[in-house]
Amino acid sequence: MPRRASPRRRALPLAALLLLLAAGAIALPFAVTPSAAPLLRQNPRTTALLEQRRAEARARGRPYRPALTWVPLDRIAPRLAEAVVLSEDAAFWTHSGIDWHETRAAAEQALERGRLGRGASTITQQLAKNLWLGTERSLWRKAREAALAVKLERALPKRRILALYLNVVEWADGVFGAEAAARHWFGVPARDLSTAQAVVLASMLPAPRRADLARPPRWLARRSRRLLDRLLAVHRIDPAEHAAAAAELDRMLAGPGAAAGGDEEPPEEEEPGPAPEGDPGSAAPVPAGPEGPATVPEP
Repeated sequence: MPRRASPRRRALPLAALLLLLAAGAIALPFAVTPSAAPLLRQNPRTTALLEQRRAEARARGRPYRPALTWVPLDRIAPRLAEAVVLSEDAAFWTHSGIDWHETRAAAEQALERGRLGRGASTITQQLAKNLWLGTERSLWRKAREAALAVKLERALPKRRILALYLNVVEWADGVFGAEAAARHWFGVPARDLSTAQAVVLASMLPAPRRADLARPPRWLARRSRRLLDRLLAVHRIDPAEHAAAAAELDRMLAGPGAAAGGDEEPPEEEEPGPAPEGDPGSAAPVPAGPEGPATVPEP
């Protein structure tokens, strides 16, 4: 009479299958996403988010003429780079693309609320989303975003990642990158932004298309003042610079045109729109020319 396999032996093939499936689930996002290596020396001419916005405008029958002007980091006010890093990803200089502490906290919050959020996205992950994925909300997008963030960190130095991010991030409807944003909101080039202007731009990033300096919402004023205080607390600015910037913020955000409402913090991602034609989530951005020197000092 043949001997029956022990429970332990019967469990081994199942365990091996589960390990194989887990390995495949981890490897698949890396296999289906593009290489980040070309971005070391070339700039993308367009991004998934820009093309998504173009598709959304086309669906509404509206013209769309996006503004995006590439500049190197040495032509962006250092205060803007510092404010963006502090506001969006304080651990940017030390993590490897994913902030696991913030990811765990965001996952716990998402389970409590029953919906996905973007609170744990690093600058590298946001860059991956902007370049290749758009604003779709799904676990599959988050998996590809994580894989692309790892690829970006392996292929590019931190300053290059920051330069790319500051040049492609959305700052208003049809306005992408620091240079276009500085000219759109304040009428100056990015290198001439004041500390207060830099703080306001950085504070817009959770919901830039909801910002309005003619009638500044209270969430923008609150975030801007909080960020300015944080810059002082981490010794990026001294008390004199803080006082001057605070006075400028008061003039900019608390004038007679300030909105009476707008207390509620905006969502950190815009609602997803129609995907652009050609599925940019599976294609690399089209390269352009070299970015130029990066001189914003690492903390």
